[in-house]
Amino acid sequence: MSAIGHVKIALATNSLTHVDTSFVSAKQIVFYDVTYDQREFLEMVRFAKPRPAGDASAAPPAEPTAPRPGKGRNGGCCFADITEGSDRLAGRVEAMQGCAILFCKELNDLAAVRLRDIGVFPVKLEQRCEIDIVIDALQKMMNARPPLWLRKALGYGVRNPEFLLVKSA
Repeated sequence: MSAIGHVKIALATNSLTHVDTSFVSAKQIVFYDVTYDQREFLEMVRFAKPRPAGDASAAPPAEPTAPRPGKGRNGGCCFADITEGSDRLAGRVEAMQGCAILFCKELNDLAAVRLRDIGVFPVKLEQRCEIDIVIDALQKMMNARPPLWLRKALGYGVRNPEFLLVKSA
């Protein structure tokens, strides 16, 4: 958890100015430390493009007629084959360590479960939105009556007299 009254947030972006993409397909994720009246850019994590399926550097299948793990005989998908390193989500979830809230445009169920497991609360936005507007809206919620998920991120549930002194000051 961050310092009292501070929330580390992440925003999924392709443009670096808007929350405009899903968590899984984001080219980068930007991180901010947000307080009741201030914001500070912390870092940006950029993700490499996955190799295309027809990449020449990929090893050819051992037997062309045998189905590969995760693939049906007619080319349909059964389940993802995690042994090939095709789990694009693992690196993204690892980058979210220590973060309390993620803002993104789309989020699949598997990503939501993995984020919840590391203590990140995902917020899906209905439409593309500027990063500054998202942070302004978050600060308004922090200064009014924050919802339960935001109170938890701020440390309201933790019995800490220092927090009460900081908020009342």
